Amino acid sequence: MSYVDKTLKCKECGCEFVFSANEQEFYAEKGFQNEPSRCSSCRQARKQNRNEGRRSGPREWYETTCSDCGATAKVPFNPTAGKPVYCNDCYQNHK
Repeated sequence: MSYVDKTLKCKECGCEFVFSANEQEFYAEKGFQNEPSRCSSCRQARKQNRNEGRRSGPREWYETTCSDCGATAKVPFNPTAGKPVYCNDCYQNHK
């Protein structure tokens, strides 16, 4: 199939941008059904904002008591009352 450059309008900033024939071919190869709705600048800004929203820094650990052996266990989530939490050794036994 032959592709021709298309001019599209960005839904974010309203600017026109070119959806090149090469980009269209790439989209087709990947099986993408929709044309891009944002220009490359807005796509990049959106991607940057998404990445900044992710957790950064060290993971928070919680101390609890293992439900099987009673040893102190550190886990990367806040334990919920009434649900069992296991130390590393006991967790391996439950797998």
